[in-house]
Amino acid sequence: MMLIAGLTTALGIGALLVVIGYRLFHAEGSVVTSMSTATLPKGAKILSTGTAGDRLAVTLDIAGMVEIRTFDARTLKPMGTLKFAQEP
Repeated sequence: MMLIAGLTTALGIGALLVVIGYRLFHAEGSVVTSMSTATLPKGAKILSTGTAGDRLAVTLDIAGMVEIRTFDARTLKPMGTLKFAQEP
């Protein structure tokens, strides 16, 4: 009985060490290590920023028009632009 309990404990500790090792060596980096500069149109003001999942959203005021630009949070590449305008 003691042999079975010892083997079960050793198996559990081994499994735990394998999981910890896997997470250490295969962890996806969530920190962006590159620097980049996003250019804005002249006179543009940043109203707000936010994140949603793996996207970064920046709300801009460009000469009275509101625009939302989205970027990939990991690479900071532009993903899309959403412009708002008033109906005539």
